[in-house]
Amino acid sequence: MEAPGSQPDMTQRPWTRLHPAPPHAATAGGAGGQPADGLSLFRRAAAAAPGHPAIHYFDRTLSYADVDLLSDRFAAFLGARGIREGDRVALYLQNVPQFLICLVGAWKAGAIGVSINPMNRARELGLLLRDSGARALVLHGDLYRDVAADVLRDLPDVLAVTTPAHAFQSRHDARVFGGMEPARYDGAVALDEVFAAAMPGAGLRQAMAPDAPAMLVYTSGTTGMPKGAVISHANFAIGAILWQEWVALRDGAPILAIAPLFHITGLLGHIGLAFAAKAPLILSMRFHPAVAAEAAQEYRAEFVVGAITAFIAMMNSPDVQPGQLRTLKMAYTGGAPVPARVADEFMRRFGLPVRNCYGMTETTSLIVGVPRDRETPVDANGACSIGIPVYRSDAFIADDAGRPLPAGETGEICLRGPQVIAGYWQRPDATSDAFINGYLRTGDVAYMDEDGWIFIVDRKKDMINASGYKVWPKEVEDVIYTHPAIREAAVIGVPDEYRGETVKAVVSLRPGMLLRPEELIDYCRERMAAYKYPREVEVIPELPKTLTGKILRRELRQGRIDPVA
Repeated sequence: MEAPGSQPDMTQRPWTRLHPAPPHAATAGGAGGQPADGLSLFRRAAAAAPGHPAIHYFDRTLSYADVDLLSDRFAAFLGARGIREGDRVALYLQNVPQFLICLVGAWKAGAIGVSINPMNRARELGLLLRDSGARALVLHGDLYRDVAADVLRDLPDVLAVTTPAHAFQSRHDARVFGGMEPARYDGAVALDEVFAAAMPGAGLRQAMAPDAPAMLVYTSGTTGMPKGAVISHANFAIGAILWQEWVALRDGAPILAIAPLFHITGLLGHIGLAFAAKAPLILSMRFHPAVAAEAAQEYRAEFVVGAITAFIAMMNSPDVQPGQLRTLKMAYTGGAPVPARVADEFMRRFGLPVRNCYGMTETTSLIVGVPRDRETPVDANGACSIGIPVYRSDAFIADDAGRPLPAGETGEICLRGPQVIAGYWQRPDATSDAFINGYLRTGDVAYMDEDGWIFIVDRKKDMINASGYKVWPKEVEDVIYTHPAIREAAVIGVPDEYRGETVKAVVSLRPGMLLRPEELIDYCRERMAAYKYPREVEVIPELPKTLTGKILRRELRQGRIDPVA
């Protein structure tokens, strides 16, 4: 889509004055000699440090040589079953070693990975398998039994490969495994049998073309039908290297994986970053605050990135002690707005700042972030900045016609960089709509100050129109979060006969706290304009979220909530 008006003037780029010097050349496939594709990124790590840990999974460690060997065997299996270059291999898995092994194996076979949320049920799984045209599906046995078996009856050409989540360890922590048992299933191949096969011969890919698709990663679908973002091998390699350069992670530094691997944060901020840094990834099947803290302590994690809701859960858990995170040198969060109060509390409890970063599936994760050597600015509403454009990345704030706005004015964030995808899987219409003059339209409303710091206002689609006045939910949420009883908050618009829409807040409380709705309404009335404060407040035990920690405002609008008894 081409916008009327002028192109943004990117000759100044004030934010570059705030960039820390990169420890290496932040390039991929350029003069710095960095790998230009995801498979080469892995092969470099495996060649440089074959005996070094690649995965820590409870009481078992797999080396890079182990992952190399097992992914070879999976690649050979795919080839023997007719999977060819460009075919899609879907991964319907939790945070387990098999995710990394099978992703690398798919690349070695020339295939494209498709990540699928393990919380998806039959309808969603069927949609994604059909849309991607997947030829193979790797999944946990319970997901095959409970979800996929019925779906695959209508998709007989999809090869099913099952694997238990508790493989590759023997601790069997009931807090995350919940009594899972190994099983064999008719109609599916057992992955452990694939791994036990003889070493394959020649024919596996050594590298992939940079512009070849590496992954199809589906957007969350919280606002409509998911679209498959095509992550090229160059996107993956550049995105991974940018992560390492931005946070200056030393080679071999352990990474605590609390974001789901199927999500773009897990794919790049965990898997890609681990490959770039030749580092071990600490996995614990699914996020549990105490289990994650114990794993961080056991394997001396140095870096973590995850949703702010995960950090809130760790702060509120009586089973998480500050000393368990003492080896962490850096923590980043993204995917949801971060109130300054929450960031301050995490700093007080753990002695570690949580810095913001910003990205989307379409930007292959990181594209804006707080520099590792700077404090996060906070605006007058108590909102933390999401950061500045990272190395080799551009951003501007656009009006409704796509024209650049001056510093301080509110509009839509538009982004460009080598990590930004070229488009969506078989959706030329959606691809055209997503770009304006070569820049990705994010749908996020924000402003940029004169130094290049970006402050999110809200999502365009979440704006509330109350008697003709625009109300951005995040601004109201920022005020609500200053109340000491609030743990989490979401603000939505609900129908109102007089105002058209009115403001409603749905909140959960911190342990041991009590708060009547009328008290919170009065609290907000004293602190914001009359048209902004919530007329309705509902207190519930837990706000509905995606697996990546984003609060589902759509679920709240549709009334899918459980009130406090």
